[in-house]
Amino acid sequence: MKTLTDQDQKSVPNSEAEQLAQFIEQHPRLFVLTGAGISTDSGIPAYRDAEGNWKSPPPVQHKEFLTQLPVRQRYWGRSLAGWHTMRDAQPNSAHKVLAAMEQAGLIELVVTQNVDRLHQKAGSQAVIDLHGRADIVGCMGCDYEITRDQMHELCRELNPTFEAPLSAPRPDGDADFETDFSLFNVPNCPHCQSVLKARVVYFGDNVHKEVVYNAINALERSLGLLVVGSSLQVFSGFRFNRHAKEKGIAQAALTQGVTRADDMLDLKLSAEIAPTLEQCARLLNLNW
Repeated sequence: MKTLTDQDQKSVPNSEAEQLAQFIEQHPRLFVLTGAGISTDSGIPAYRDAEGNWKSPPPVQHKEFLTQLPVRQRYWGRSLAGWHTMRDAQPNSAHKVLAAMEQAGLIELVVTQNVDRLHQKAGSQAVIDLHGRADIVGCMGCDYEITRDQMHELCRELNPTFEAPLSAPRPDGDADFETDFSLFNVPNCPHCQSVLKARVVYFGDNVHKEVVYNAINALERSLGLLVVGSSLQVFSGFRFNRHAKEKGIAQAALTQGVTRADDMLDLKLSAEIAPTLEQCARLLNLNW
């Protein structure tokens, strides 16, 4: 076994932040893929635990939402109690550091699996919302759109006696409570009476091909892939790790717990996200 000299030891990063800063310096044009773990410090819960398992029952499925009225009644009823958590959430230091990295020319593109728009609130410009955005509701039959707040106002007007209890928020923008939703009136499109749905890619649906192609092109222009706060259990995100592996693009991950791409990573950091990125920013002399 080789024994490190004093000079060697000085060049070996000690902390997670130092290792991450070194990775960024060696790959100064990054494709950044973020997941729910980056937004938990903003008060939005994650879908999975550190082992990649569901923390609560899986979220709403695309087909069931479109075809089953009881699913929509339950979703919009629960949303009246939970949406404000996502709507009012503010970017935390992790979002802000990534925005500063973009301004410093260190990021080619941020692709987020989140639907909370916190990267944009933090100042990032080059962002793809891979799974859409939760603050817009659109018709599945025409081009009618309203804001999520407007949708909730319609729900309240149609259900004046419905009372949503104080409940723990869920990652979808709804809340964790059960009641009889069978009498809950769900608004339909005023133009064509089709289903209204958040502009979000629900589980079981597919990301638009153009969105994927644009992200892949950015990945191929990048020098490295950095995953932040994702277990990569969903293929829509994991595909970028597979593509990076095929193209020989270096990969790092900053996330607590296992990821689906652990055997592909050149650097795996299982550490708290915000504090690590804050320290990394200081090492890189970034103002955030």
